[in-house]
Amino acid sequence: MNVCLNQLPYSWHDFFVKQMNEDYFKKLQNYLISCEENNVPIFPKSSNIFNAFKFTPFNKIKCCIIGQDPYFLPKMANGLAFSVDDGIEAPRSLKNILKELSSNGFKDENNNLTSWSKQGVFLLNCILTVEAGKPKSHKNRGWEIFTSEALKLINKEHENIVFLAWGKDAHKICSNILDSSKNYLIKTSHPSPLGARKKGTDFSAFLGSNCFNNVNEILMKNNIEPINWNLE
Repeated sequence: MNVCLNQLPYSWHDFFVKQMNEDYFKKLQNYLISCEENNVPIFPKSSNIFNAFKFTPFNKIKCCIIGQDPYFLPKMANGLAFSVDDGIEAPRSLKNILKELSSNGFKDENNNLTSWSKQGVFLLNCILTVEAGKPKSHKNRGWEIFTSEALKLINKEHENIVFLAWGKDAHKICSNILDSSKNYLIKTSHPSPLGARKKGTDFSAFLGSNCFNNVNEILMKNNIEPINWNLE
């Protein structure tokens, strides 16, 4: 894994330079290089690992959606949380995301969420790589530190960001980093088939949550252009 700063928006450069000089990141990089040298298949492909950062400049972020780790089956992971490339069938969680999107009044005709990223929706997985066929195989390799630092920086430097937390893992991350006096948190259950209809004492079920419209209401209340959530 080689980080090419020239392929990232300038507004992310200082963050990457700082992390790249940390011991945890060097160990992570060495681990991924060893996987490559030993022909261990890793998803997404190297050029897509940092797509969340590539497509969403730091200074353009409006909303953060936090996933877990990339899809572990071939041709699915594209570097954006929950997204797949054009022409790829939607995995089960994404199908529920599209279902909720439609019920919120938006088009659900595409499984690729890149258009959201380009509007300021930061689609970040907590873990940015995975070994083929082995979910969460890169847990505790250092990615959680990297992504947590990114989210902390967003919370610190920005105001009126909407953190859209789907599932208890995302709830926990947000509770650790979010300053609710200047940024916003919307909590629902995870969109997976097992969780999409469950609700808790402090969060609603994902299906029926109206979360996409709720994000836009917050943005507009703060005179920020809403997200065009339509997938066409």
